[in-house]
Amino acid sequence: MPAQKSPKPEAEALRAEIREHDRRYYLLDDPSVSDAEYDRLMRRLQELEAEHPELVSNDSPTRRVGGGISSDFKPARHAAPMLSLDNAFEEAELRAWDERVRKNLPPGESPLYLVEPKIDGLSCALTYEHGLLVRAATRGDGATGEDVTANARAMRAVPLRLSGRPPRRLEVRGEVYMSLADFEKVNGDEARAGRQPFVNPRNCAAGSLRQKDPAVTAARRLRFAAHSYGAWEGGAEPESQSSFLALCREMGLPSNRFERCADIDAVAAYHRRFQESAMPKLGFAVDGLVIKVDSFAQQRRLGFTAKSPRWGLAFKYPARQAASMVRGVEFSVGRTGAVTPVAKLEPVFCAGVTISSVTLHNFDEVARLGLRVGDRVLIERAGEVIPKVVKVVERGRDGRDIVPPRKCPACGSPLMKEEDFVAYRCDNPSCPAQLRRTLEHFASRRAMDIAGLGESAVDQLVARGLVKDVSDIYKLTREQLLDLELFADKKAENLLAQIEASKAKPLDRALYALGIRHVGEKTAEAVAERFDVKALLSAGETDFQAVPDVGPVVAKSLSDFFASTAGKKLVRRLLDAGVKMPKPERRAAAGAPFKGMTFVFTGELTSLTREQAEELVKARGGKASGSVSAKTAYVVAGAEAGSKLKKAKELGVKVLTEEEFQKLIQ
Repeated sequence: MPAQKSPKPEAEALRAEIREHDRRYYLLDDPSVSDAEYDRLMRRLQELEAEHPELVSNDSPTRRVGGGISSDFKPARHAAPMLSLDNAFEEAELRAWDERVRKNLPPGESPLYLVEPKIDGLSCALTYEHGLLVRAATRGDGATGEDVTANARAMRAVPLRLSGRPPRRLEVRGEVYMSLADFEKVNGDEARAGRQPFVNPRNCAAGSLRQKDPAVTAARRLRFAAHSYGAWEGGAEPESQSSFLALCREMGLPSNRFERCADIDAVAAYHRRFQESAMPKLGFAVDGLVIKVDSFAQQRRLGFTAKSPRWGLAFKYPARQAASMVRGVEFSVGRTGAVTPVAKLEPVFCAGVTISSVTLHNFDEVARLGLRVGDRVLIERAGEVIPKVVKVVERGRDGRDIVPPRKCPACGSPLMKEEDFVAYRCDNPSCPAQLRRTLEHFASRRAMDIAGLGESAVDQLVARGLVKDVSDIYKLTREQLLDLELFADKKAENLLAQIEASKAKPLDRALYALGIRHVGEKTAEAVAERFDVKALLSAGETDFQAVPDVGPVVAKSLSDFFASTAGKKLVRRLLDAGVKMPKPERRAAAGAPFKGMTFVFTGELTSLTREQAEELVKARGGKASGSVSAKTAYVVAGAEAGSKLKKAKELGVKVLTEEEFQKLIQ
């Protein structure tokens, strides 16, 4: 009887062939087999490994998905801070940056620039040891991210084993993103399943990378493009950005296409050329170009500010416009009962995303635009700003007027329009649309911070009648949670622990969480400093108006809520459930150096969160506001600061960088 042939060579050949197909698809964008053929190869390898477990290796393509569903993401410290780039929107800003670069280099030394597309994705750091993927982490706050290793392993674009001769340890950084075609497919699947579609490819990629189930991540066909590294240990480091990107491709890591430019004139010309000819053909979202000094030696000489490298800049594209037809209008109900008209468009590609719906804000805006169903409209989107309708460019032949509905689209109750307000509102406290959004707001990070009580869980709790108002959250049992989809023991225990921890949240957080109309975080803080829970239940409009920055409209809203039978009952039910709502305690720094000063924070901070920065101000006797006025003492501008920074400059308000703010609080 002839000796049985060993399955090892076939398994090794299958692994090599599957890796090559992954490389061709994600690295070269040149697939050579159909999806069906790829799946056939994968199934055969799975059969071999199931029959011969001794053949299984951690870097096998079949090991991408495994380990079950995760309930949380552990913190992951980066090898070095993941800083963000400064932005430029005008060519003058680009040239001013070039002047600073050349000024800080030795006399007679000129930079060579490398230009890469700025992919509109989310940052991720992959750590390889001896060529094997050992960890993946999101950017987080720049110093610490979330460990998403299981999900990164599920991405075919991420090699489990590097090719060639990689360094002993490498932390490579890049963007996780999704092609426009895959985005449309995912949104089609979401719509067919009755779920809310994703707004844009970036949000879809972010949600996909942070899925609890790696199998969902695997199905989304996420891509990865390397752009830098945080650690390189063992072996000779590359000498330039261009050589690093070339090494990435040798190691099997997808990386950006790039252009080397001799000077800033060449950069500006390429920026214009790329937008006109290359960008529309990319097949994924790009919101500008990244310009870097190519030489790493020059990068080291230029160094960093507190928030960004001096040797790099993101040159963004300005607002983009596109025309599309209004196919219909849907009405969305918010947590306060306000009904918002939303235009449903013929899908159109604009500023890196495909847009199929645009909020019309209110019916006064519909009248201002003179908009009807069937009209062709001009829409605009800049950066991450929500798309808006600019104007009607062509009347539809059989246009239909857009009129306010008489009844709530969620519960059928009659809609009311208050005098002096533009919104039509559903006043039914049991309206399911309001309840869902109220629960999501109550559990949000800046309110009661109940992680795990997201959209899916809220939908199920409301649909099953387990939660009729926010106080019912505190009555949930382990058995009820285990009866929900995707809730296992660990996830149920974690949510119950989060709910229990929220009972100790201070009064200002609880007040904001209640979702009282016109009461934002700043108002909630001011009110909580003046009243305790008992006093709130007996306070009137005059009492509330005595609080700084609380005007007549907000005072009436607060008074109406706490004087109402429903408001009093809800607060008492929360107290009976063990929600303590203590007055916030802040230990004032010696001398209260910021007394009488108002700070406004805008943009992305890297060394601390917005909440932490505001607490530092309050602890020193100051106030943190969400809007800029002539009375504002300082505006602290982080990366990608927007309209608040512009207004500060117009009003002559002093602007601080994050580094200057850190010095001020020392």
